[in-house]
Amino acid sequence: MLTWLAEFAGVFQPLNLFRYITFRTGGATATALFFVFFFGPRIIKALRLKQGKGQPIRDDGPQSHLLTKKGTPTMGGLMILSGLIVSTLIWANLRNHYVWIVLFVMIGFGLIGFYDDYLKVTKQSHGGFSGRRRLALEVAIAVIACGAMMKLGTAHTTALALPAINGFVADLGLFFLIFGPFVIVAAGNAVNLTDGLDGLAIVPVMIAAGAFGMIAYLAGNAIFSNYLGINFVPGAGELAVVCGGLIGAGLGFLWFNAPPAQIFMGDTGSLALGGLLGTIAVAVKHEFVLAIVGGLFVLETLSVVVQVASFKLTGKRVFKMAPIHHHFEQLGWSEPQVVVRFWIIAFVLALIGLSTLKLR
Repeated sequence: MLTWLAEFAGVFQPLNLFRYITFRTGGATATALFFVFFFGPRIIKALRLKQGKGQPIRDDGPQSHLLTKKGTPTMGGLMILSGLIVSTLIWANLRNHYVWIVLFVMIGFGLIGFYDDYLKVTKQSHGGFSGRRRLALEVAIAVIACGAMMKLGTAHTTALALPAINGFVADLGLFFLIFGPFVIVAAGNAVNLTDGLDGLAIVPVMIAAGAFGMIAYLAGNAIFSNYLGINFVPGAGELAVVCGGLIGAGLGFLWFNAPPAQIFMGDTGSLALGGLLGTIAVAVKHEFVLAIVGGLFVLETLSVVVQVASFKLTGKRVFKMAPIHHHFEQLGWSEPQVVVRFWIIAFVLALIGLSTLKLR
């Protein structure tokens, strides 16, 4: 919204700052951070009063969780999403279609997650929303988003790019409406599976947001993209502002989510943030890099898939418990050890993902 001030730069030169994505990204980060800091305690208090018993804790999970986490309110994703939306509306260029597409997916996935959290809290069970219906809604939202990219984007919107290879390797055509939604839905559910310990999901999400904020900025700049040999995506640079807002809102949320957590992110946040990252990856044509940068989320998802498949086929479990962060808890790692070590893994994977920008 503030980008319109740049039109008056001829009258007051400092207003020219609002033309720069880097300046507005910093502004979005600060705005989201202070928004969550200021309104966070009020939101937590309101959710605690409304929810009473808080999020139900898995009976088959680590026994320590039943003692330390019982009664903690969920739906903390509302804090993150509200801060992110406010900062984006203030600092992003609202004429940019990528901004609206990303917000559409984030809010849509957030509403699905909110309904799922609502059912879990009101029924005090882990049943939540029907898995098939939930997945169908996620796919519908992702298909609409990818269809909008096809209509509003460039001729290369449906093209496929691979790390370490110059240019596009193939044009997916209408198959893009299958590939793109798959990436978005998979990212949303992968982050959702990772959100099982205090602070475990939000920091890797912020790390991924930082990486993709940089990628979006470079891909949206003709000079930088040409120098690095990556594909130029006009308008994609504006997504760096969204990523900045996510980092700020995530930092604010982490203040309250740090062990012992005052509030849980819930599906409201994890599903929405994963969907947001997936949409940005599709928009900037770095879908496969997302699998590297978000490798921790991939690992968590694969652990669940392997566990379920192994138990159904052989009756035996590969891990002591899935997702894999619970496996390490059962091995004797404390919760802070699991969380911090997984943060380190996420940071290393992000560096590896960013290194693909120059491997051409």
